[in-house]
Amino acid sequence: MKKNLLLCLLLLSISMLAQKVEKTLIVKDVDTNLPIEDVSVLIMKTKQILLSNKEGQVSYIINGGTAIQFTHPSYVELTMKPGALKPNKNIVYLKSNLNKLDELIVTRQHPQKILKNLVANSIKTFNIPARLKVYSREFFKLNNVNAYYTDGLLNFQLTNDQKKVKSTILVEQNRSFGAIDAEVSMDLLGYNLNNIMENYYSFKYLAPILNPKTKDKYSFLIRSYSENDAYYVLTATVLEPFKEVLDDFKIVYDHQKNLIVEVSSKIAEGSLSSDNKRINKVGSKSIYKSNFKTTYRIEDSNYFLVSSKEEIGFEKEYKKETKNIEVRNYLVTTNFSNKNYTYREPQVFKDKTLINKTNSILTNYWDFSGLAATDEEQGIIKVIENVVK
Repeated sequence: MKKNLLLCLLLLSISMLAQKVEKTLIVKDVDTNLPIEDVSVLIMKTKQILLSNKEGQVSYIINGGTAIQFTHPSYVELTMKPGALKPNKNIVYLKSNLNKLDELIVTRQHPQKILKNLVANSIKTFNIPARLKVYSREFFKLNNVNAYYTDGLLNFQLTNDQKKVKSTILVEQNRSFGAIDAEVSMDLLGYNLNNIMENYYSFKYLAPILNPKTKDKYSFLIRSYSENDAYYVLTATVLEPFKEVLDDFKIVYDHQKNLIVEVSSKIAEGSLSSDNKRINKVGSKSIYKSNFKTTYRIEDSNYFLVSSKEEIGFEKEYKKETKNIEVRNYLVTTNFSNKNYTYREPQVFKDKTLINKTNSILTNYWDFSGLAATDEEQGIIKVIENVVK
């Protein structure tokens, strides 16, 4: 009897140990104690990639122990050994790489030419074919009120079609809720999922500063990256006077491997004044906010997109009134693979957005799909969900 009891207890103990455990990490700066956003967190055991949110938080589920790698262009890389974490919430501190002032880099080639070479080499180096498991999240605001929300877990199969990247999409799970009147629904498409990867893998968003005709509209500079000796920073800043709405750009790249690590842009403050000349007619649009950022991961022989963030705010003239619209998008690659997935043609997702797709919820995937929602975002989601109910 005792032997049977001990055996049952042993089996129960083994079963409990084998169960998956939820863990939460808060990543902070060791000197300032402030949370660090956009830290890439690699769960070595499962190869899952997480991205810290504005609160420095990442969440994941794991079966047993695992080493964890933390990387960020501005911080010293850290790898934690298995068993170093407590059962529940942990605070992980990273040390800044900041150790010197940025220095201006003098080059024989014009920075625009250097950027063109960077883009060409980066496109050539991307792993294709490849499979990206991606978590997508979008917030929509109408007249300063949070009105619609959608997210989903998707698989992108990337292939080359006549030297251009082509993506095939399978949706694992998704959810959408909110209320938008028909008049503005077409302005709240968010990502066009059918070409988003093609755009990111061709660096389409850099087109304004790659065009030779725009060279005189920008001031190009290349500086050392004080946070990382292997990186340089190329900036393209709009020159005055501002005759149109243009963006300022920042490109962080590995000058040894000649690969782009990060691209970001935002509307040049002075150029917004030119948007005030908008003609007040139906369909006209006035942009007042636009931010964009993509990050790419260099991992041994692999090079791929790891995240993107886009935010746009504009006023648009409709038949009866002017409406204020804001769209905020996030995309995180949670798993990367060089292997193709198998599928049947009816399974392929061909729409531009998840908005009109029927909800398919099998698990609480949004809690452990690469990007944890901040307290503010969780509040927004609950409000929109409750309004729909």
